[in-house]
Amino acid sequence: MKKYLPLILVFVLAGLLIFGYLQKDKLNNVISNKMIQGAGSENIDSAEEFINKEYNYQLNRGEFEYTLLEFSSTGCTICEQMEPVLEAIRTSEAVKVNVVFLHIMKPENLGLMKYYGISAVPMQILLDKQGKEFFRHYGFISADELISKLQFN
Repeated sequence: MKKYLPLILVFVLAGLLIFGYLQKDKLNNVISNKMIQGAGSENIDSAEEFINKEYNYQLNRGEFEYTLLEFSSTGCTICEQMEPVLEAIRTSEAVKVNVVFLHIMKPENLGLMKYYGISAVPMQILLDKQGKEFFRHYGFISADELISKLQFN
């Protein structure tokens, strides 16, 4: 039995890693919801006011149809892979999108991070013309996938 114990441990650890990988989105959602619940009413009111002022294009007569909030960080490999995707969305002629990069280490972005419950990066959040969230994605996503979400909203 002692002879097989290391092999059994390797299989158990591999199984836990696979299980964790498959459940990462659920875990991320649970953590995000906890962060949102802990944001506090003052932070929520402040964030909603900011969102209405900046991203509600019906109220502020903005020229965009949508907003893409990209919560990201420097030194993050997947975040860096998203840079050309963000540029493709920014320059897309299919839809007019305000692409906003929000660095998670900057104190001025903390309120929005709490409001949206950002627990991992990169996180993309799509807002409609009224500034309401209609899509959220964690990790890498292609420009084509994002544009299709925008066109079919």
